[in-house]
Amino acid sequence: MLVVAVPFLIAAASPFHAYRSAPYVAASLAGVLGLGLLFVQPLLAAGWLPGARLARMRRWHRRVGATLVTLVAIHVGGLLIASPPDAIDALLLRSPTPFSVWGVIAMWAVVLTGLLVALRGRMRLRPARWAAIHNALALVVVLGTIVHAVQIEGTMEAMSKWALCAAALLVAVAAVARTRLGALRR
Repeated sequence: MLVVAVPFLIAAASPFHAYRSAPYVAASLAGVLGLGLLFVQPLLAAGWLPGARLARMRRWHRRVGATLVTLVAIHVGGLLIASPPDAIDALLLRSPTPFSVWGVIAMWAVVLTGLLVALRGRMRLRPARWAAIHNALALVVVLGTIVHAVQIEGTMEAMSKWALCAAALLVAVAAVARTRLGALRR
């Protein structure tokens, strides 16, 4: 999983963390790790990781999804602690930085995805409908996160950030396309 580890390690060693508060550094690294997990999630859902059965990968997909929700909470919470006015402006969509809007869109898509998963049994949606909603939200999460990340000049080094973003987008689109095409064939 060098695709995830290399950008994370480069970000962890970033000189931009010098003189930053612990909540800011935790928020930053939670964001980087969350982006990395967006690469892993579609691989698990589609069963594309070698050496494991699909049922096991789906269980891990759920666990990684819960981890993503937690990382988003750490990311937003850390930024709220480190800089309350900036974080509140971003959450209220009044921030002058365009990357904030994309981060908030991705955050709400993560929240909605978490609720969709948590309430799956109560929603009485047909499996195909549920999967279509889940996949659409997943694409919003991935696209929003990528646009959010590429607009920030910060702890992530440019080359590794773009490589991770491209990889996450590629596997997300491929996994959703595979799922949708499979549903159409049925």
